[in-house]
Amino acid sequence: MDAIPSPDEPAVTEAMIATLVHTFYARVRADDLIGPLFDARVGDWDDHLAKLCAFWSSIVLRTGRYDGRPLRPHLSMPLQGRHFDRWLDLFERTALDVLGRQAALLFIDRARRIADSFDMAVGTQQGEVRTPRHQARPQPA
Repeated sequence: MDAIPSPDEPAVTEAMIATLVHTFYARVRADDLIGPLFDARVGDWDDHLAKLCAFWSSIVLRTGRYDGRPLRPHLSMPLQGRHFDRWLDLFERTALDVLGRQAALLFIDRARRIADSFDMAVGTQQGEVRTPRHQARPQPA
């Protein structure tokens, strides 16, 4: 079920989320830097993509379809800031490619918050102090 957008948020549908998630993760898998990290961890891509669609549905549409703990699997990975930067760069480009601008900006805002949160948590797990870097980036042109 798609949520009714507030007047200041663009209309987003489950179909839009599915298009974004599937297109984005196809690009991730083809990426030389982060593709191998994902391929080493994801055994069943169909199941993983379904979970990611539920995750973004819960984040953007507030559907409550996702009830997992997305940070946990990332804590045991050898992730560095450059991995989060690449993930976010690919995400932003994909969102702008497959969604209308207003919807893309909504997803990009949420993705930047997630990237910063995960980056800082992984850094803490690895004994590093990382500061939020992505939310302050200028909006894509």
